Amino acid sequence: MNPEAVAQLRAGNPRVVARAISAVERGGAEAREIIAAIFRHTGRAHIIGVTGAPGTGKSTLVNEFAKHYRQRGQRVGIVAVDPTSPFSGGAILGDRLRMQDLSGDSGVFIRSMATRGAFGGLAAATSDAVKVLDAAGFEIVLVETVGAGQNEVEIAANAHTTIVVEAPGMGDDIQAIKAGIMEIADVLIVNKADHDEVSATIAALEMNLNLKPKAENDWRPPVLKTIATTGEGVADAVAWIGKHRAYLEANNLMQARERARFRAELEMVVQREMMARLLRGVNGTKIERLVEQIAARKMDVYQAAETLIG
Repeated sequence: MNPEAVAQLRAGNPRVVARAISAVERGGAEAREIIAAIFRHTGRAHIIGVTGAPGTGKSTLVNEFAKHYRQRGQRVGIVAVDPTSPFSGGAILGDRLRMQDLSGDSGVFIRSMATRGAFGGLAAATSDAVKVLDAAGFEIVLVETVGAGQNEVEIAANAHTTIVVEAPGMGDDIQAIKAGIMEIADVLIVNKADHDEVSATIAALEMNLNLKPKAENDWRPPVLKTIATTGEGVADAVAWIGKHRAYLEANNLMQARERARFRAELEMVVQREMMARLLRGVNGTKIERLVEQIAARKMDVYQAAETLIG
């Protein structure tokens, strides 16, 4: 990436930003060149992850968050991750459709990304897309996960503040208590709070929080109510997001989160690169032969993997 393009990206030129994100999605040498050119300009954005089950209203809530931050004069980048079909490989990037009222605002950049087979609720290139938006001067970067449920914990390793969105009346009261996703929440939001079952959902979440051991000065996630369709409760939620960032900074935890984020990303990149290098050196026919032996119960999966690695 030449210095002129870097300068245009840092100035927030939307076309340059869009091209850069497309390039990091494709991966390869061009993606590495872009990240190398912009990386020293990152580290300023507050990265906010928004996760939760489908139907909880995450996209509408993200839309309202963006509006609120814009009222404060802050520029907002949004990365909305949508699931990819395991059959066609395609994705309906519906989150962008739900945020159409932000499309005319030059202070907001929205990018939908398909998972393309990645697990954990994020796309493989999500962290690189966030870096592009960070380098482009977006002070707030909102990352909305797929919404596949309890296994979406990867966002916690990629965000400074993680918001878990629940909704009443979805049969999730017991699930919320045992779900691993609860462990990653910095802020808990019960959206669609105009529904009748909201009190039961809040009680279940509060009970779960009370059961967790708490050390002195530990952050206790607030349980907040919002009605995203009307904007009710959004200002309070944004205030709590700010309080969480202030807590991280006051307790010297922001740097620790950054280190954890880069460790997780480094491990992911190493795994991806090692897998790619391994498969580049293996004939596809050999893999099919190993699959046939596994299917015939002549070899188990671990033995086949050892054969490939060896």
